[in-house]
Amino acid sequence: MKAIQVQEFGGPQVLRFEEIADLSPGDQEVVVRLHAAGVNPVETYIRAGTYAIKPPLPYTPGSDGAGVIEKIGARVKAWKPGQRVYVAGSLSGTYAQSTLCRPEHLHTLPERVSFAQGAAIGVPYATAYRALFQRAQAKPGETVLIHGASGGVGLAATQMALAHGLEVIGTAGSARGLKLLEEQGVSYVLDHTDPNYLSDILGATCGRGVDIILEMLANVNLGHDLTLLARGGRVVIIGSRGPIEINPREIMSRDATVLGMVMPNASPAELESIHAAIVAGLKSGTLSPLAGREIALQDAA
Repeated sequence: MKAIQVQEFGGPQVLRFEEIADLSPGDQEVVVRLHAAGVNPVETYIRAGTYAIKPPLPYTPGSDGAGVIEKIGARVKAWKPGQRVYVAGSLSGTYAQSTLCRPEHLHTLPERVSFAQGAAIGVPYATAYRALFQRAQAKPGETVLIHGASGGVGLAATQMALAHGLEVIGTAGSARGLKLLEEQGVSYVLDHTDPNYLSDILGATCGRGVDIILEMLANVNLGHDLTLLARGGRVVIIGSRGPIEINPREIMSRDATVLGMVMPNASPAELESIHAAIVAGLKSGTLSPLAGREIALQDAA
């Protein structure tokens, strides 16, 4: 089969389109014939060799994808060949024509969802759900500020928040992103390149502040976030690229909470709950992943 192989860590040029051996499942494994693979930022860090975890070389990147089950191991009971699935985790990587998975990596892909959309689910939608509902404990009627709401995680969080009755304030940095959020039904859409956008957030809440902030770039925004929280507010840090100095009194005066998260810390029970909710949203249509760009596998670099 064809796959992207990384023989050495480095720039995009180390992503090579090669012929590798076909996959065969072990007793408790499944081979999925992929129609699409998802691309996530962490894969670029791993490829460059700058991530904390480095896979043994050579390897095929990717953990997200969507396709049809091709082969199952002798002890696999929950799945059968021919089923449409999205992949959230892989033993062999998803930048390939097929991928090897454990049964818990697989989730039903409803007929209404395309394979390209299915490939955009695993990391973005699971991250959004864990941040909103498992870490921030979001409740209907609360107000959530989503920084970078037009990005992969941000869009997923926006759809989830709206479906659960939260008031959403979403920021984006381009005309296309702002228009996308308006199309999603976001009540307050703000341009985070505008120097006055922070005061606009307080204005949107009549000075009360927001209950939840999903933060994608904490090293830039966290200090400001703390001044935007309502009493009892929560910030969930999803991404950060360095240190930042903050004033703890902003947290103290609001009885606020700052929460961190990374998906590898999610327990099996949490992951099961996350994907049960995602599949339900896909079936009902409240969740609709956006495939922003599609390219051929050989052009992965």
